[in-house]
Amino acid sequence: MELLFLGTGSGVPSKGRNVSALALQLLEERGATWLFDCGEATQHQILHTPVRPRRIEKIFITHLHGDHIFGLPGLLGSRSFQGGDTPLVVYGPKGIHAFIDTALSVSGTRVKYDLHITEFEEGVVFEDEQFIVTAKQLDHGMPSYGFRIVEKDLPGTLLVDKLQALGIRPGPIYQQIKLGHTVTLEDGTVIDGREFVGPPQKGRVVAIIGDTRYCEASIELAREADVLVHEATFGADEAQLAHEYFHSTTTQAAEVAKRAGAKQLILTHISSRYQGDMCDGLLAEAQAVFANVAIASDFMSFSVPKKK
Repeated sequence: MELLFLGTGSGVPSKGRNVSALALQLLEERGATWLFDCGEATQHQILHTPVRPRRIEKIFITHLHGDHIFGLPGLLGSRSFQGGDTPLVVYGPKGIHAFIDTALSVSGTRVKYDLHITEFEEGVVFEDEQFIVTAKQLDHGMPSYGFRIVEKDLPGTLLVDKLQALGIRPGPIYQQIKLGHTVTLEDGTVIDGREFVGPPQKGRVVAIIGDTRYCEASIELAREADVLVHEATFGADEAQLAHEYFHSTTTQAAEVAKRAGAKQLILTHISSRYQGDMCDGLLAEAQAVFANVAIASDFMSFSVPKKK
């Protein structure tokens, strides 16, 4: 599980930062990539990374401001030409269906894969045997959502040494034992698979917060998260401006991480007014509130470690 930042700026692209897009690489877990937001030129940013559009399985849109969706029609169209033939689901607030339908229809774009568009409100957006994704509405100038991605607990490690001590050789029976099934050996011995599997491995939690003022919903989404990605459009001295534009400051994002008990905070959606060494000051502001902070830059990657 790896976070790969494709665009970390706000509003409009700058020389150093493109507009919002974040890839969650789940190659080991499911051989796929999930994309969160798709600002202008996201497909161009992808060209400089290991992300493969044909592997993009899901796209989650936080809200419908242009800097978060204007790259979507181009990416959906190009995916067909880049070997993408597997289904793709786009999740977004009310209006995302009309936006995509209009853009593809007016431009005469036809995709060669099954494209599904799901409009969501608060609650569970997606769930399968591996992951559950929930959304909560934040405090922005239009409906804007944050996501909590929870990896379900993984089965414990098979205690191979213990099996071999009983003379049980590797084979298909190992899979049955790992699943915790009761197994009858060739000599008639019955064993309980649960006795040969270690404790479950706790799943990881990632919180991705869309554009928002400081609010309780962000804290709820980030509760005990292994990684919290939070917008920090403005520095601490621009709190009034942040409030007027429905955004957050560095220290407000850090306060969310602190109150939520998150382990790692990554700041993104940085205003273009902050260039070069000025970002060191933004980092220091956040670290004064919450120690484990990083500021994202375009093409930065962060591996979410498995829990011990």
